[in-house]
Amino acid sequence: MLHVDIPTQPEIKALAGTRGEICVSLYLPTSPLGQDAERERLTLKNLATEATRRLEALGTDKRQIWPISEQLEDLLDDEAFWQLQARSLAVFVTPETLRTFRLPNHLEELVQVADRFHLKPLLRSVTFPHEAIVLALSQNNVRVLDVFAELPPREVKVSGMPEDAASSVGKSTLGDRSPSGRIQGSEGQKVRLRQFARAVDHALRGLLAGRETPMILASTGPVDEIFRSVNTYPHLARPQIETNPDHLSDQELAEAARPLLDQLYAEELQGITDLFETRKGQGRATADLAQAARAATYGAVDKLLIDIDEVIPGWVDEADGSIRFADPGEATSYGIVDEIAARAMAHGARVLGVRKADLPGGAHLAAILRYAI
Repeated sequence: MLHVDIPTQPEIKALAGTRGEICVSLYLPTSPLGQDAERERLTLKNLATEATRRLEALGTDKRQIWPISEQLEDLLDDEAFWQLQARSLAVFVTPETLRTFRLPNHLEELVQVADRFHLKPLLRSVTFPHEAIVLALSQNNVRVLDVFAELPPREVKVSGMPEDAASSVGKSTLGDRSPSGRIQGSEGQKVRLRQFARAVDHALRGLLAGRETPMILASTGPVDEIFRSVNTYPHLARPQIETNPDHLSDQELAEAARPLLDQLYAEELQGITDLFETRKGQGRATADLAQAARAATYGAVDKLLIDIDEVIPGWVDEADGSIRFADPGEATSYGIVDEIAARAMAHGARVLGVRKADLPGGAHLAAILRYAI
């Protein structure tokens, strides 16, 4: 089983805003299999040794290095932590703090020492929707499932959720007439189903408040159409599992939902790529590093696609966003694209970490601007 703790957008922004004399970023591939823990701990130990070597080469005060080494040693000695892993591990250390994130996607080994954290690989984990809420809805039953990309589904008990359509409106069957005889037949059934759908939507609000997790509906007409007409959750997905969910197990619902997660990601990426091409003709999009750096510094970036794999060392001027390139391995440099992403996020841009093949023309990045600069 994967044990993930994907960072939230506020957590990423906080990491992106961290500045200090020493910020160490470590990434390594891991495995959910407990028997691989020793190998993974050795990998982290080697990465930590490399980070220490780089700090010493910079002439860093040993009183600054020791707290970092001590925190990493404590992490290496944490037996319980190493028994619960996912596909990758990200570690961010300063002399005062250590943060870890267990991620569901595979990342390569990486060490960076700078005055800020290297976050570009981390962005991949929040770009792709690795989780969905599945609402299995029929007249006879309601189930809410947490579905992950590679984990078994988990049923979520929702306070106040009705058990079925009839009982939610105080009836033994949806065919019952009202005392006045006004609600009956197919018209009456639709009225009752709408009442049921509103009750389901109301119960979900407490669970979904503040979340951006896609919700996938598993249902058939007329229940699905009626629920969509009263739904208040803005992240209800357009694609759905078009079948009666009463006949599917939790695992079968999860297997049906995962391709829809892939579809949602592909559609969002295609939409941004199409918008990039449109805006490029209007002078409001760029794949040029220098232009993107200036735009991010001035708060002009609305959406940004970045290549999560390649690191381009250098510096971005704090005032005007001008860039200077560095030789690979130059100690005081950091990732230029990483810094562009951090500045874009600080101004509210949507940043997506993708593979190079997903970028227009195989560029390092693609920025869609709020206005021409």
